[in-house]
Amino acid sequence: GFAVVHHTAGSNSYTRAQSAAIVRAIQVYHVKANGWNDLGYNFLVDKYGQVFEGRAGGVDRNVIGAHAEGFNTGSAGVSVLGNYQGGRLPVAAEQALAKVLAWRLDVAHVDPASTLDWITTGNPRFRSGVPVALRAIVGHRDVGFTECPGLAIYSRFGPLVQAVASTGLPK
Repeated sequence: GFAVVHHTAGSNSYTRAQSAAIVRAIQVYHVKANGWNDLGYNFLVDKYGQVFEGRAGGVDRNVIGAHAEGFNTGSAGVSVLGNYQGGRLPVAAEQALAKVLAWRLDVAHVDPASTLDWITTGNPRFRSGVPVALRAIVGHRDVGFTECPGLAIYSRFGPLVQAVASTGLPK
């Protein structure tokens, strides 16, 4: 398995107390507007470092999300609340992102610095059945036509992978 990092592309102007309501609003949107059975992401992280369970079914189980078309099965989707196309990823958010990724990849026995070939079920960028070379931690942009998770997050992938590799169980 592997992990796909996202941003919600929503507002960055929210309080710590508003984060849970934002997660709930995303869930309502994913269900009512997209027709999905639950939130698309497996986890969400806010700028304050709070971590939220996304899609129901158990955080330590291989729950299939709806966050990266063609790459949902076998992956965990983690999204940071806010828009990180510009600006800077807050330290608390980056630390929480590293911790949740380290924990989830440990549960799956995946080395965060590893690479793999993944057979996609298809999307507009990759034809179904095609093996795609991936790192164990990728941005949504690596598996689809999108700028997600934004440059502020994507540019931090080197230090993020190092932090994930040094957190949790021996790799």
